[in-house]
Amino acid sequence: MAELNEKVTQEYDASKIQVLEGLEAVRMRPGMYIGSTSASGLHHLVYEIVDNAIDEALAGYCDHIEVTIEPGDVIKVSDNGRGIPVDIQEQTGKPALEVVYTVLHAGGKFGAGGYKVSGGLHGVGASVVNALSDWLEVDVHKNGRIYHMAFSRGEKTEDMTVTGKTDRTGTVVRFHPDPEMFDDTVYDYETLHVRMREQAFLNAGLRISTKDERPGKEAFDEMYYEGGIREFVTFINKNKTPIHEKVIYMSGDRSDATAEVALQWNDGYNEAMVSFANNIHTPEGGMHETGFKTALTRVVNAYGHKAKILKDDETLSGDDVREGLTAVISVKLTNPQFEGQTKAKLGNSEMRTLVDSVVSDKLEQFLEENPAVGKAVLEKAMTASRAREAARKARESVRRKTGLESGQMPDKLQDCNERDPSLCEIYIVEGDSAAGSAIQGRDSRFQAILAMWGKMLNVEKARADKIYGNDKLYPLIVALGAGIGEEFNMDKLRYHKIIIMADADVDGAHIRTLLLTFFFRYMRPLIENGYVYSAVPPLFKLTRGKQQRVAYSEPERDAISAEMRGDNPNVKIDINRFKGLGEMDPHELWETTMDPEKRTLRRITLEDAVAADQIFTVLMGEEVEPRKQWIEENAKYAVNLDY
Repeated sequence: MAELNEKVTQEYDASKIQVLEGLEAVRMRPGMYIGSTSASGLHHLVYEIVDNAIDEALAGYCDHIEVTIEPGDVIKVSDNGRGIPVDIQEQTGKPALEVVYTVLHAGGKFGAGGYKVSGGLHGVGASVVNALSDWLEVDVHKNGRIYHMAFSRGEKTEDMTVTGKTDRTGTVVRFHPDPEMFDDTVYDYETLHVRMREQAFLNAGLRISTKDERPGKEAFDEMYYEGGIREFVTFINKNKTPIHEKVIYMSGDRSDATAEVALQWNDGYNEAMVSFANNIHTPEGGMHETGFKTALTRVVNAYGHKAKILKDDETLSGDDVREGLTAVISVKLTNPQFEGQTKAKLGNSEMRTLVDSVVSDKLEQFLEENPAVGKAVLEKAMTASRAREAARKARESVRRKTGLESGQMPDKLQDCNERDPSLCEIYIVEGDSAAGSAIQGRDSRFQAILAMWGKMLNVEKARADKIYGNDKLYPLIVALGAGIGEEFNMDKLRYHKIIIMADADVDGAHIRTLLLTFFFRYMRPLIENGYVYSAVPPLFKLTRGKQQRVAYSEPERDAISAEMRGDNPNVKIDINRFKGLGEMDPHELWETTMDPEKRTLRRITLEDAVAADQIFTVLMGEEVEPRKQWIEENAKYAVNLDY
């Protein structure tokens, strides 16, 4: 009790207030500034420097940006903009270049006339990258001279000096991420390439080059899209069949804001909408998406009634109109208001009005001038509407037949005892034999087992009305409890770990792909929130006498084999490859694949929605040629299906 009183009566005075000098706050809480210190945060450093160069492009002063991974995972970003100012900054009495890289909120993005529109962290980016790099150097080409300055972990290490003459303008930044700050400092070229390609699409006429100079990883790509987001839509739709040839493009401006929209319908069933504000991806949408959706639905319905394609009492829903739609929405504005630290959602209400106005005026005009396109769009939306009604009836019919409203669970589900979803996990297991072992081997307190059998429906080639009546998928929908598509409700989800457990062979890979396609298309929030996992079963069993071990890969098999031989290299080690989960007894399955203390799970993530959409279209869609090409290009990696 005395100890408790001592804690309560401790003084809370000025001595308890900590003042962080310079960029200490960034190094103490890096996640607040770059999201995380994992791979995403590591690559975010590059994006911040590139964003500064793109701001120069938006202002009309830069048309080429080069991003290079040098040996040792050093990043170099070069642009041909005006060059960071090098004159003395009045408030600090220091060169502006030094201030930009050492003061947290310093830059030309705060209404001082430097930039009308900007992305990045609004004056935070350059200094944050400096703070999280073990070294950083900048060369500014300006006024016919090259100005050089160097830093380390947020501190200046070399004063600004003139190192030579130049006949160009621009900024060259080189840095190395601080190993003390990041889990790993190895850059992935493809991650940077995809992001830079996206930026090139969003900034028509801007050339962006990416290069990898690391030994054995050499690569080079140059992106330049005169058509801007029109070409972005074409790129997204490249493995799909459009129902009209021309991409519809609309743009408009109001005060200091601009909006542009490009869209094209295809014969598929899935909607692909990608939105940006000041070149920043807004995966959770926001006001610009709201304005687009509202106007699109209103204009298509109005055109349908005017053209006598829709009956007077017939109205299409937003989902009907957007079936098979690919759209890119890009807005640029002076003072963007993002919701949340990660800028996932745009909150400026004036952008809803602007985008609504642009789409209302321009799309109506386009449909009037292109009646064949208008008719094709209406017919597709009307077919979607009929299918949606069929899906509703199928859903109600299945509910009546299965007693879903009374909470009856599928016969193939062996549920767990726990009722808190955050503590529950469900294994989706292919085959009755494997499911039987899993049921006997599980911890029934928190582990549920759902048995699947045979090949399930490929949802890439089916509408929702086919899904509800499917004997493979419907038990899964009922077991998870959250619904699908527009009815999906995370609050009703019964398990926060959904684990796909399939054999480590081609059939198992196919089953995983079918399930992931279903989750991606109809329950995407499961993946976005990190609730979907793939179990990693062992590939080999090694036996020496009574001693048994398992290995999850060939290198691990060889290492364990050598370890079991010890000082006797001629001793016989029996090595058997597991043919499938069904041949494991319950104890083996628990020990190797289900015990939370020992198992390996792979979380399924959604790093890039556009790339994910394309790969599912390629692998599971109607077009054969893209799938054949993908298999030919990736056949050399097929061995990785085992791991």
